[in-house]
This record gives sequence, C-alpha cells and structure tokens, in this order.
Amino acid sequence: MTTFPVRLVGDGMLVPCVDGNERPYVALDTAASTGALEPVLRRVNEFLPVYSAVHRGSGYKSQLSTDAYEDARQAALGFAGREGRDDVAVICRNTTEALNHLAYSLRLCPDDIVVTSVAEHHSNLLPWSRVATRRYVECQPDGTFTTADVVAQLDRSPKPRLLTITAASNITGWLPPIDEIIDASHSRGIPVAVDAAQLAPHRPLPQMADFIAWSGHKMYAPFGAGVLIGPRDTFADGEPFLVGGGTVNLVELGGVAWNEPPDREEAGSPNVVGAVALHAAIATLAEMGWPAIIAHDRRIGRMLRDGLASIPGVRLLGPDLHTDTLPVATFTVDGLSHGLVAARLSAEDGIGVRHGCFCAHPYMMRLLGLEEDEVTDFRNEMRQGDRTRMPGAVRASAGINTSETDVGRLISAVSRIAGGAKAPVTYIQDARSGDFNPYLNSMPWSGNTRLTEDRVSRAPVPS
Repeated sequence: MTTFPVRLVGDGMLVPCVDGNERPYVALDTAASTGALEPVLRRVNEFLPVYSAVHRGSGYKSQLSTDAYEDARQAALGFAGREGRDDVAVICRNTTEALNHLAYSLRLCPDDIVVTSVAEHHSNLLPWSRVATRRYVECQPDGTFTTADVVAQLDRSPKPRLLTITAASNITGWLPPIDEIIDASHSRGIPVAVDAAQLAPHRPLPQMADFIAWSGHKMYAPFGAGVLIGPRDTFADGEPFLVGGGTVNLVELGGVAWNEPPDREEAGSPNVVGAVALHAAIATLAEMGWPAIIAHDRRIGRMLRDGLASIPGVRLLGPDLHTDTLPVATFTVDGLSHGLVAARLSAEDGIGVRHGCFCAHPYMMRLLGLEEDEVTDFRNEMRQGDRTRMPGAVRASAGINTSETDVGRLISAVSRIAGGAKAPVTYIQDARSGDFNPYLNSMPWSGNTRLTEDRVSRAPVPS
C-alpha cells in the first residue's frame, strides 16, 4: 500500500534564501513539470548499460532495447485504455509535438472547421491555426463551460471535422465533463482529440477519445518522451509528419515507399530512454492505484484552494471551492505584481511556483476579466520590449509528493506577503522579461546563481 506523499528524486533538497538560511525546497510547479519518481530513475539506471539503437539491429543490446521500447509503446496503449482497438501509439517528445503531429496527419484544409475552446493551452490552439479554421467554445467568467456550450458550436454549420479539447485546465485545474462531451461529439459523427497533458498524472484517461496526447514530463518521467494515440488508418496514408531514417521501407532517387505506422511516424533515432522512463512511470502509478492518487489530490487540493481563498487580498481564479478540480490554485494578490509574489516566495521561503499567463493567454485574459483595449495596450508594450505590466497570476500546483506541510508553508508565506510584510531585500524588475530579482546591497543576490558543486553534493539522493 502506497503512503502519500510519495517521494520524488530531489525532494528535501536545501535551497538558499535571502536571509542566509537554507530551507527544504517546496515544489509547487508540477503543472509545468514534475520531478522523477524514484522507481523511474532506478529503471533508467538499470536500462542504460544495455541501451542501443532500436529496430533492425542484430546485436544483443539492440534487441533488448527494441523490446524495451516496444513494451513502452504497449504500456502507453494500456494506460490509455486502448486494448482491443486498432490504435497506434506514436512516441514523440511531448504533448505539443503530438498535437502538431496530429494536426498535420489529419490532412485538413483551410476551410475545414476545428472546434476547440478558449480554455486551451497554446499547444492545442496554435497547431490548428496552421491547417484549418477554428471555432471556439466560450467560457464563463469562472473559466468553465458546459456540454451544451460545446454542442452549440458542434451544431453550427458548416459541420466541424474535429473537436479538440483539454481534459483538465493547466491554470484552474478545472475538469470539463470530458466523457459527456465526447459522447455528444460522437453522436454527431465528429471525432475528438483530447489534450491530456494535465490529466494524465491525476486521473484515468478518457478511453473513448479518438485521439489523445500526453507528456511524460508531467507524470514523473522527465526524460523527454510523450505519446500520441489514434486509429492506425489515420497515419497509414500520405507522407509522415517528419521524414528520414526509420520512416521508410525503400528509398530511390525518384521515390520512396513509406513504412507502416507507427514506425513511419517516428523519424530518426527515437528516445528509447524516455520511453523506458514513461513505461516505469505508468507501472508505478498503476501500483499506487487511481483511488489513492485521487484521494490525495483532493485532500491537498482542498487545503491549497481553501487556504489561499481565506487570505485577505488574495483572489483565487477559476470555479468555486465546491467544484472538484485537480490540485491547482492560480491566484492574484491585490496591489502586487504576480512576478514579485513569485520571486518573494522563492527567495524568501524556498517555494517554487510559476507566474504569468501559463501558455494559455486567451483563457487568462478571461479569468482576469480584462477588456480588449487593455489587452491591446499590453501587446503593444510587449512588442516594444517592455513586459513590466504584463498581466498574469501566480500558480501553485501539487502532485503525489506534495504534503500538507508544503501547503502550509505556502499559505503562511502568501499570508505574510499579502498582509503587507516588508520585503527583506530590494527586488528589481527586468523590463524585458518582467521577472523580479532580489538584490543585496545593490548587488544581485548570489543565491540566484547556478548550484555550486557543494550544494549539488548535499542534495538528497534516492534511497
């Protein structure tokens, strides 16, 4: 039986703070990327001695590596609930690459309609703008929308070729009714692609989606592998997204015979180590079990969101506190820049969060309630190299390694900052990046430099 929180590689590492003390690092940026599970690192270390190029190699190491790579592919299909379906798993770098890959592979035309929502990460907005016409599902001020809102866009003429939608918001942690939405789309004969990057480490993937993509670096396997899953026949015709070695059966100067999917979709030498790490993460999460993971998420998420919402001057973005979300809390502090709040949490308390618009600008503008003329002003300033007034918020996001003590440290630190506590050092904002950096005696704080060899040597190692 797994005991939560679950230790990740690097947990407990001491980091310097501006008061001269070192504190255990609190990692509350898991919605961006997670640390590695210890079983993942162990599996990678076990595999590295036998690593070799996969496919077509006759050497013993190549055969072992090929087996491990193909086992990872099957594990990804199982993780997505694709047993018994003629689907393929394309191993790529991450969700962004997967969705770009899919946008190319669907052979869309500029007049084709792709329905998506304003709540999407840029990875599920920008690829479609290159190949089709987008139609948007709008959200309420709290960042949510209903199945009926999606259906209204699906039922407009001309009929969409695809619905592509997130399964969980990377800003608010909100969970759209994804299964209900997929059913509604399928009843109209419209296939569905799901961006599951945020969902994958927290909840089971929606099994009825036609296409699904997620990233290992968000589910405790930060070794550069992601997955795109879809029907085999989607990838069977035309040229692959990327071409080169591994994608072909035969090349002549006047033509080429392409390989079968999924091999034709994985140009060059694949990331075997990343695939092995992803497989290990899938196996480890399966051992923990979704009920235990979800229970931990809900306990930590409630503490995180309730605690921040109770602080005077703090505004929590997204749905109300009674809504079931992932353990993500995005907030603003009255009178303070989001960049300054994040910098103070790091430099004064050793707490790692993220700030800005989180690669989901349209969604953030709506959550912040900004008018179009305000957004235009910010855009013009940014184009002139000035990001000092860029809108945004602070995001704290938790995972299986987050403890109640971690959340308590964040709540205490935000309460102090929001309550008007004077900063112990001067923070200077860089106009080009918008970030704030601490200065001591008019000099940049040395704690912002790279880790010294001594500090690395004192970082915790897996047991």
